[in-house]
This record gives sequence, C-alpha cells and structure tokens, in this order.
Amino acid sequence: MQLAPESNLRANTVLAAWVCIALGSGIILTSGISAFALAVAVPLAIVGIVLLIVGLGMAAEENADPEKVAAWEPDSTKMPDAGRVMYRVDTTLESPIRTSVLCGRCGNLDWVDGPKPKTHSCNSCSTLLWESEEE
Repeated sequence: MQLAPESNLRANTVLAAWVCIALGSGIILTSGISAFALAVAVPLAIVGIVLLIVGLGMAAEENADPEKVAAWEPDSTKMPDAGRVMYRVDTTLESPIRTSVLCGRCGNLDWVDGPKPKTHSCNSCSTLLWESEEE
C-alpha cells in the first residue's frame, strides 16, 4: 500500500476532515441521542475538526520557479518522416509571449516573438513547415 504523494497531502487531509465531520454529524442526527451514538459520533466529529484545522494550516504547494519555466525549451530532436514534414509548435501562455518551432526534418529549434505565425520556414534547412493556420 502506497501513501498519497506529498503534493496531495493537504487536499487529502481536508477531505478526510470533512468526511469525519459529516459522518459524526450524520450519526448524531439519524440515531438520536443514545450513549453509544454519542460515544462514536462525538470523537469522530472532534477528530474531523482537528484534521480540518491541521489541513488548512498546512503550507500550500510551492509554485514552479518562474526563471526555470521561462528557460524551458523542447528537445532538439529529429522527428520520424510521416510522408510530409513534421514540426512541433509550443507557445507560452503568459507574458512575454514566445513561440518555439521545432523542425522535424533537421531538429532545428527556432524562436519567434509572439503567437504562432501564419507561415514559417526552418532557418536551418529552409523547409516550409506550414503556410496557414487552416492546415
């Protein structure tokens, strides 16, 4: 049996807390006030409240380093011949908007400022990769 990854520990703790609180409350509301129901439901609800406080107090996941994200680029590898030129286009979603174009024929990686251009030729082998977005 594997434990949950640490990245989900906070969410799992809060979820378990709400389940304990709901079960404890459900037992009290549905079975009336009996000694056995109180002996089971009250500790369950108290553990749920403690878990909720602990879960909400845990540190949130660390975000990725913006410098590492900005420095990422795809691997410069050739792609298999599929009857026509293959290419890969990656565009950043946050400013500054940049687009990388990987030529599958020669493995060259070109960078273009802004979104995907309407037409692009490889700077290394001069192969026309695409002419329009309606490809």
